[in-house]
Amino acid sequence: MAKTEQSGIEAQSPLMDHLEELRKRIIYVLILLIAIFCVCYWQREFFFNFVTAPLIEVLPQASTMSMLKLTEGFFTQLKLSLMAALFFSMPFIFYQGWKFIAPGLYVHEKKFVVGFVFSSSLLFFLGAAFAYYLVFPFGFRFFLTYAQGDVTANLSIQWYLSFVVRLILGFGIVFELPVFTFFFAKMGLLTADMMRRNRRYSLFGIFVVAAIITPPDVFTQMMMAGPLIILYEISILIASIFGRKREIKEEDIYE
Repeated sequence: MAKTEQSGIEAQSPLMDHLEELRKRIIYVLILLIAIFCVCYWQREFFFNFVTAPLIEVLPQASTMSMLKLTEGFFTQLKLSLMAALFFSMPFIFYQGWKFIAPGLYVHEKKFVVGFVFSSSLLFFLGAAFAYYLVFPFGFRFFLTYAQGDVTANLSIQWYLSFVVRLILGFGIVFELPVFTFFFAKMGLLTADMMRRNRRYSLFGIFVVAAIITPPDVFTQMMMAGPLIILYEISILIASIFGRKREIKEEDIYE
């Protein structure tokens, strides 16, 4: 009986090791997030002006941004500082995510850490920049065309922040498609032929994702779906170049 119980404990130890490793990575991320959050909150006016700039430029003269609740201004800048801290922490978050999954990878796959962190961070920032500099000006101008005559736009700053953050994070995440394709292809879970055969379903999924993340208008959805379609075609090329074409040799598995 004692032997059976001991075997059970030994069987659970790998899971406990994974949970402990995950806890350690999360603590590292939280420490950095808190540090960056303090800096961002110190410069909260700069970030608030930066985030609201695309809207202010196209806001009609009679329209304003409003604080509808007494505590709305405080909590809005608090959330904005947290989102800014999360945004600037993404390279470190990607690195910690890599360190967590690295023990389960082959030796030759572990060498991609620098490329993974760099490409993931670059694509995330490109997606966020695409939303801020291209989608926001066109989208806001389109929506505010309805504020004409006796209709004025009085926008809640809390609602606006949630709207902007959702789009920025959404574009940043979907721009990660080539990176995910690269590693799934390297692990043999995804092939270029598989992506080509399922292109029609993938395109349908792209438009569904765009409809969920973006506001309910065709123009903004196309602004997200268009780059995603291009990224999907690039991902097919990546899968065909870097996909696993042979079995991993035994000597590649061990250091």
